Amino acid sequence: MAREGAPNLPAQDLPARELPGAVLFACTMNSVRSPMAAAILRHLAGRRLYVESAGVRAGGSDHFAETVMDEIGISIADHKPHTLRDLHDTSFDVIVTLSPEAHHQALELTRTMAVEVEYWPTFDATMMVGHASREQILQAYRNVRDQLFQRIKRRFGLEGGPTV
Repeated sequence: MAREGAPNLPAQDLPARELPGAVLFACTMNSVRSPMAAAILRHLAGRRLYVESAGVRAGGSDHFAETVMDEIGISIADHKPHTLRDLHDTSFDVIVTLSPEAHHQALELTRTMAVEVEYWPTFDATMMVGHASREQILQAYRNVRDQLFQRIKRRFGLEGGPTV
């Protein structure tokens, strides 16, 4: 999709200045989906933009999420889950919501702000815990990671990173 006033180039050919300045990923508990997405975008974009993640409610750290991110060389071990209400700065250019609950709250939070809110429905892999084998759970988490990785690369026109 071409941006108004921008040359008709593929996303990966757009200059870095076309990236938003600040991106927030939001999900329900800020334990799996949004920290994965934020870490992936930070990995791909480096210091070219500010990236944060938050949840509707703060969950705990998630060992499965840490494991599958470590598999591709990106650590989220230091991530501390927090909520949208905990954010000190809400001046994001783009908010990507990954769960229906987060999408609803982001729309409420931004109703008087000039911010782009995108909804990327993303499977909640934590639903597998207690209902599947360890390998099946890990595969569900990998699927979430890989889908986020590809979507982020497409959306922000970024290349590189590990092959997933």
